[in-house]
Amino acid sequence: MRTYRFPKLGDVNKLTLTEEPPAKPGLRQVLVRLRAASLNYRDHLILSGRYRGRIAPNLIPLSDGAGEVVEVGSEVTRCQVGDRVAGLFFQTWLGGELVPSDHASALGGPVDGVLTEYQLFDENGVIHLPEHLSFEEGATLPCAALTAWNALFTQRPLRAGETVLTLGTGGVSAFAVQFAHAAGARVIITSSSDEKLEQARKFGASDLINYRTRPDWEGEVLKLTEGRGVDHVVEVGGAGTLQRSIAAVRLGGAIHLIGVLTGGQIDPTPILFKSAMVRGVYVGSREMFEAMNRLIALHRIRPVIDKVFPFEATKEAYRHLEGASHVGKIVIAIA
Repeated sequence: MRTYRFPKLGDVNKLTLTEEPPAKPGLRQVLVRLRAASLNYRDHLILSGRYRGRIAPNLIPLSDGAGEVVEVGSEVTRCQVGDRVAGLFFQTWLGGELVPSDHASALGGPVDGVLTEYQLFDENGVIHLPEHLSFEEGATLPCAALTAWNALFTQRPLRAGETVLTLGTGGVSAFAVQFAHAAGARVIITSSSDEKLEQARKFGASDLINYRTRPDWEGEVLKLTEGRGVDHVVEVGGAGTLQRSIAAVRLGGAIHLIGVLTGGQIDPTPILFKSAMVRGVYVGSREMFEAMNRLIALHRIRPVIDKVFPFEATKEAYRHLEGASHVGKIVIAIA
């Protein structure tokens, strides 16, 4: 099988294509012929050596992949040959709360990922794809989609008629727009590009704010909500945008902190005065994934894909991610 590995991190040119034999599935394991994988900002951080988590040596990168089961080990009951599946980001987080040991099971970091033609999974570490999705679309779900779902529908569930603010047009933000729209919410989105904003309107955004022409975008959010503020903020910027997000949220609202794209310090006082919830969101469990897939199947939601690269052009896919010109997800077609 063809497999990409990082013998050394720091530069995309260090990504090396190798030939290796596929492993045989053991007890309660399944062998998946991967057909597609997708990139996340985490993959850029890992590549550049800036990711704070543990990284396996000689890593097979990427956490998000989809394919078909081609062989099963003994005592497997959840899958059979021919099933279309995606791997879970956290292989051991099946339900309940995230526990410290789950961090060690994250694909494409402490555990080898999915940028390979075949990969072994524990049968509990895969989930069936909604029938209407292609492998390329299914490969976008494990991290970005599930993160957006966890943010909006778990601890402080979004309700119809509420208002959601999303920042930018990357993978998490695009899924947040689609899910919130399907749930009957109003969605305000920011971007530096009018062209990207118009694309976002097509997949569910209600109100568009260009933060280059309106750098005080939190003020514009308050105008759009008649001074009340939004019920939910899907915050992917980090400290550089968090202060503005706090200003844009309503009293008692929720800020779902996902990204750490920018640095800086914040004044926590407005969080207190607003009785706002600021919550860190780190992907989600298999139980959440199953609930998300039911919504995706019911509304026949199709992930927003910016571009699909062939397996041989994986380095170009990484460079496209770094350029940050995309809307939605960047996908690699493995076969």
